[in-house]
Amino acid sequence: MLFKSFRFMKNSPLMCLLYLALAVLATGCKALFPSEDRRTVNQWKNFDDTQLAFEKIIPHQTSTEDLKKMGLDPHSSPNIQLLTYLDVINRFIPNQSITKDDLPPDIKSCLESKDCCQAYELKLEVAKSKREGNLILDMFNFKKKTKITGWNFKGLIVIKDNVVSYKLVSGEPIVDRLDKKVRPLGPLQELDGFITHMRF
Repeated sequence: MLFKSFRFMKNSPLMCLLYLALAVLATGCKALFPSEDRRTVNQWKNFDDTQLAFEKIIPHQTSTEDLKKMGLDPHSSPNIQLLTYLDVINRFIPNQSITKDDLPPDIKSCLESKDCCQAYELKLEVAKSKREGNLILDMFNFKKKTKITGWNFKGLIVIKDNVVSYKLVSGEPIVDRLDKKVRPLGPLQELDGFITHMRF
């Protein structure tokens, strides 16, 4: 009888929690937190290296052949998007409050040439996310804290007649953010929407 009781406890949820607690003590809490590493494939190691490459681009001098030698070619380099003049219009005139007259002269001239106008768009992101805090509160959805680090870079190269006419750079050299999500009811928080939509 005692053996049967022990076998029942072995397969019970209580024993599963006990095994989990032992695993936590054996491996350490931090090792059990989930982590994520998101990286856009590229040849540059950080924001500064990427910006340095863009600084070598000189409007009205750098050609598409020069860009190819720099590793900025959508046909041979990964994650570089080739844009038509229609795409360029959408980038610089996102709504009716902006007109062509508001644009820089080089952009306006490029758009007026239509099919002779194109652009290369580069979007790079390196992000590492690691959960931290209390493992038990995290597991049962009471409190989740996520540390996010990395960098991102956005570069736009506008080209007219195979020569760069305009370039634009933006992004975040250093990303260091802490996202915190608190749910006072933990796993029961999911029932809130379920009960709201219940029909009696």
